[in-house]
Amino acid sequence: MKIGLIAGSGQFPLIFSKAAREKGYAVYAAAYLKEADPALKDYVDSIEWIHLGQIKRLLKFFKQNNISEAVIIGAITKTRMFTDVRPDTKAIALIAAMRHTHDDGILSAFAGLLEKENIKIRSSTFLLPDLLAIEGVWTKQKPNRSERTDIKIGWDLAKELGRFDIGQCVVVGGGSVLAVEAIDGTDETIKRGGKLGKGTAVVVKVCKPNQDTRFDMPAVGAQTVETMYESGAKVLVIEAGKAVVFDKEEMISLADKYGISILAMNKKDGV
Repeated sequence: MKIGLIAGSGQFPLIFSKAAREKGYAVYAAAYLKEADPALKDYVDSIEWIHLGQIKRLLKFFKQNNISEAVIIGAITKTRMFTDVRPDTKAIALIAAMRHTHDDGILSAFAGLLEKENIKIRSSTFLLPDLLAIEGVWTKQKPNRSERTDIKIGWDLAKELGRFDIGQCVVVGGGSVLAVEAIDGTDETIKRGGKLGKGTAVVVKVCKPNQDTRFDMPAVGAQTVETMYESGAKVLVIEAGKAVVFDKEEMISLADKYGISILAMNKKDGV
């Protein structure tokens, strides 16, 4: 069995590759330069380093290795999309046909292009269902009444902003919106909101309503909790079944140490 991996930054491409090989897959990675971890080469059977925009080179690599299924995993530093990209003719044609270049639009169009080339895109978690967030309060500390009010505000706002494909994360405190995720990413959003919240900040990170959950699902981990602690944020809310969780045991241990609440919920929970 073979699986293609289109790899961005972070630990997820490494975790996926290790799991895939343990389950009998040969992994062929098209890895983005300056994004994917150089250590990825030790986790895969073959690797091709490419620049953003080199779609033809990616397709050639997959076709040479008879890849018919692939996953898209890992982040791309959004600011690099404006400064460090080398689009080939396929990438230019793809972007020219789009109405906008928001995250989901680009990824969905990219996945559609690959599938037209007979490369099926699988869910990033199809080999790792245990990484998906399980519903419930995970920590000793539970959200108090005022925090639950902020959770509702943050959840509704994050879902509404998600309809416009702006971001996945909102920070709320005392009934006020403190920060909204933009191109700077989740950690910077937490830092901005936490500073303004002065110890009251609630971080809500959810899946966009129309998001293709095969890729770009919200992800959290121990680093998220460290950033919250450094910023003074007190509650983290994610969407059950629609968030990828790394280092879960370490994440919960740190949250308990810092007095932070972690809650995985669905809208039906009626917070």
